[in-house]
This record gives sequence, C-alpha cells and structure tokens, in this order.
Amino acid sequence: MKALSWAAALLAILIAGAGLAFGLSYRAYLESPLAVPDSGLVLVVEKGQSFSGVARELAASGALARPRWLELHARFTGAAERIQAGEYRIPMGTTPESLLEQLVSGEVILHAFTLVEGWNRWELMRALADAPELRHTLTEDDWPAFLAELGAAASSPEGLFLPETYRFPANTSDREILTQAFELMNETLEAAWENRAVGLPLTSSYEALTLASIIEKETAKADERAEIAGVFVRRLNKGMRLQTDPTVIYGIGPDFNGNLTRKDLRTDTPYNTYRRHGLPPTPIAMPGRDAIVAALNPADGETLFFVATGLGDGSHSFSVTKEEHDAAVERYLERLRERRRSQ
Repeated sequence: MKALSWAAALLAILIAGAGLAFGLSYRAYLESPLAVPDSGLVLVVEKGQSFSGVARELAASGALARPRWLELHARFTGAAERIQAGEYRIPMGTTPESLLEQLVSGEVILHAFTLVEGWNRWELMRALADAPELRHTLTEDDWPAFLAELGAAASSPEGLFLPETYRFPANTSDREILTQAFELMNETLEAAWENRAVGLPLTSSYEALTLASIIEKETAKADERAEIAGVFVRRLNKGMRLQTDPTVIYGIGPDFNGNLTRKDLRTDTPYNTYRRHGLPPTPIAMPGRDAIVAALNPADGETLFFVATGLGDGSHSFSVTKEEHDAAVERYLERLRERRRSQ
C-alpha cells in the first residue's frame, strides 16, 4: 500500500513537472518573435477567413512555428472569433501573442489619398483611378446618381469635396473617400458661412464655394488670398465683371491645351467672366479651407485689379485704377520679354 502511495505521488510529480514544462514552453512560444524579415511582413486576412487558415498561411510563409499552438490559444481565449479582416503590417519583433492582439484590434495598414487644392473634377477622377489601393467603382456617367445619394443640392460635382489627405484601409472604394470629402466640405463650408463678413454680395454658401474656387485657382500664396477675395467682392458689389482667366479656362473644358488666346476670351460660355457678369454657375475647382475662409472674409481696401508680377514667385500686383493696372501689366510683360531674351 505504501509503495502504491509513493508511486501515485511520483506520478503526480511527473505530471505536474510535465505540465510546468509545457506551460513554460507554451509561454516562451507566445513571447518569442515571429520569423519575419527586417522590413516586416504584410498579412492579408480575407473577410470570413478562419483563424486556423490565417495560422496555416503564416506557417507556410515560414513566419510562424507550431501554428496549432497559436490556434489553440486563440480558441481558448475567444480571440479566434474576433479577428478582423484587413491588411496588416507585421513588424519584426512581433510575437504570436501580440500578433493575435493586433488581429483582434483591427490595426490594419492605412493607405493615403491626397485630394489636392485646386484640382477640378477631371483631375480628381484621374487621381482616384490611379490610386491602386482603392476599389474603383465610379465613372463620369455615375455622377448624377452619386450626387443624389450624397444628398447634394448641386448638379455638378465640382468643388464639393474638401482637399485633404484621407487615410483608408485596403478595399475602400472611391465612393467612400468622396463621401468623407463631401461631408468634410459641408462641415467646413457651413462653419465658414456662419462666420462670414457682413455686406458680401453672396446669397448662399454655394456662391461662396464658387468664389473660393476662383481664388484657389488665382493664387497659391496664402498671404494673397484675402486680398484677391477683396478685389472680386468689390467688383461684384460695383457690378463689374470678374474678368478672371481661370473661369474661361474651365469653360473650355478638360481639352484646354494650356494656351489661352484672345479668341478664347471673346468666346461666350457660362464661365467666361470677361463676357458675363457675376459668378459662374458652378465652382471651377476644389477650394481648400483657406480659400473658403478668404472668400467669406475678404481684405478691406480699394483695389479693383491685379496681375501677376512676373517675378517667378507667384505673386501679384494690385491696383486701384485702370491706369495703375495697365502700368502693372506692362511691367509684367516687360519681365516676360527680359526672361525670353535671357533664355
């Protein structure tokens, strides 16, 4: 009997020892780094994919040893049912346990799409089509239905999307990006409209958006936006035509060859502000936040004209009278002639 007791005790000790050894080995496994390269590893978890499938995929790549152990750990902790689909970057030093935490938290790779200030609708569509990480669903023919889905009151998509950098996971569609940009533009425009200056010749926030798009195309210099806005607002208040080249160019369309001619300036279109009074019927580009704020908070002053200086820094010369403006134009032309002679 005594011998049996000793045998049972020894067996218990052996079992406990084996259990302890397995526990230590199991813990060491969970805390040991995966075999990933210095640059890391990209893992794509498909929607509906099981965790055992993920573990086998990692094992096949050579990154994960003993996939069954990780699968059992995931099932025991309940994490196997909570992993999220997506594209993951697995950095060097990731352990099986931290990998599981990452897959459950959904810390996926975020790609970036930058909508550039001053882009028009055609440039925006080309950029979306050239973004390989996006899922492409939208064509020019889809605009009317898509604008209706967004709840946009405008019939043209021009100017409705705020220039920003948008971050998104893989398999995001172009429509999802544009929906974010549309909502952010509405928020930005509404806030700026609420804080607008008094006495503006604008009857709606959409007209403000249209004016902001012209300002955006006229200058890239932050310190000039409010001053250019002031010129346009004063011209509108006085019933003067805006006479701005970017609107004429937009009216020509995406086939504009870069050479604005006298004939173009004389050709009547809804966007030719040399021929027509007031604002064009729609924005001509996607204005950024600063251009929107400038349109609704123009600089005070008396200037009614501006022209490029020709100094090569994108700056403009502002004038109160036509005579001053004509002299500024001549200085600009002379600088162009000097540049041509030097070349």
